Amino acid sequence: MKIKKILTFVFAAALMTSCGNEDGPGGDGGNGGGTEHTEYFGVNMSGAEFGNVYPGVDGTHYGYPTKKDLEYFKEKGLRMIRFPFRWERIQSEMNGPLITTELAKMKEFVQAAEDLNMKVLLDMHNFGRYCVYSNGVNSDDNQFVVIGNAQCTVENFCDVWKKLAQEFKDYNNIWGYDIMNEPYSMHPSAPWVNIAQVVIDAIREVDTETPIIVCGDSFSSARFWVEYSDNLRTLVDPSDNLIFQAHLYFDKDYSGQYLNSYDADGVTANTGVERAKYFVEWLKRYNKRGLLGEYGVPDDDPRWLETLENLLIYLRDNGVPGTYWSAGPRWGDYKLAVQPSNNYTVDRPQMSVLEKYTVTAGNESGIEERADISGSGLKVSCMGREITLKSEKPCEVSVWNLSGVLVHKVSVLQNSPVYLTLSPGFYMVEHVKIVVN
Repeated sequence: MKIKKILTFVFAAALMTSCGNEDGPGGDGGNGGGTEHTEYFGVNMSGAEFGNVYPGVDGTHYGYPTKKDLEYFKEKGLRMIRFPFRWERIQSEMNGPLITTELAKMKEFVQAAEDLNMKVLLDMHNFGRYCVYSNGVNSDDNQFVVIGNAQCTVENFCDVWKKLAQEFKDYNNIWGYDIMNEPYSMHPSAPWVNIAQVVIDAIREVDTETPIIVCGDSFSSARFWVEYSDNLRTLVDPSDNLIFQAHLYFDKDYSGQYLNSYDADGVTANTGVERAKYFVEWLKRYNKRGLLGEYGVPDDDPRWLETLENLLIYLRDNGVPGTYWSAGPRWGDYKLAVQPSNNYTVDRPQMSVLEKYTVTAGNESGIEERADISGSGLKVSCMGREITLKSEKPCEVSVWNLSGVLVHKVSVLQNSPVYLTLSPGFYMVEHVKIVVN
């Protein structure tokens, strides 16, 4: 449903806002059909995949993002979170049980996102490999094997995803199972397209509803999608709910390392659009649903921001959502990071662009309506069936239905948002009249 601004009384300072259904229509399914899917933009939220030491020590080698991180990006309107994790940490032995301590941390994060009405992509960030040996102190002796090797079979890969699907299928906010980040140089006897088909079938034995996200081959390059990933269009999902994922960076070697300057790499304002077209046109040609799961720019030259913005406009207008690389509390001075500083009060430069693009064209029901109540310091925003209350000073807020019945009375602390989910109907929140469809 579309958001409608019903009426504004300037003199009386009364604002009526209509909140659309957040589960509005999205693109077609992976095989040409699929389910309704709101197409949000968002960020990768890193930390659980860090360290390159396995299993590693939480807080030293890796760490999980927090609810405060989620709240910051939700406030910016970026409601979709790609959540990278490592196979070695969630399952330390092939075909073994999932590690309960790590599973609990993953679930805590997913639940925090669900409480905030944010979507999560579970991203196995392993590049088509598994570390069969780590000395547990540093990465000097790490030994990796490719999926399809005798030490890491396709069946092993199916096993871990069936167990993960069993654990997460009942959450309401899993946007998709991102089965493998950036596979590359796979074994000739077990090409990525074959592996992906087998794991799709395995997941559907456990979960027939959650979308399955398939990264492209050879580091998932958008620019080289047709060369390396065209065969993925032959994949068949019994539930007709596949999403194809590409990645895109603007530097000369496509790597995202940004070793050179904007000028030295020959970047222009349209570099991102030119590279994305290969993937987006493929999606259109074969009636597939897609995601640009990684893209990012340095913070050291404002021209990068223009290139980023043009890419986001192109994605928005073509109905392709995306998640920026990257956020998360462990990045430090990484020049692509959009993690805020000074206790979440100072934005990174890239955020001035990202916060302008929150949903794709045709999904305007996902755009947040906001109202500042003059003189009170209270801000009321509405998205879907959820309202957000945020105040510059502590206050009590009452929510009434139009029959005069008190529905909620909540305490709002200074700059600490409160989220309420309402049933369809008309409500008054101070001077703001909310219509929930």
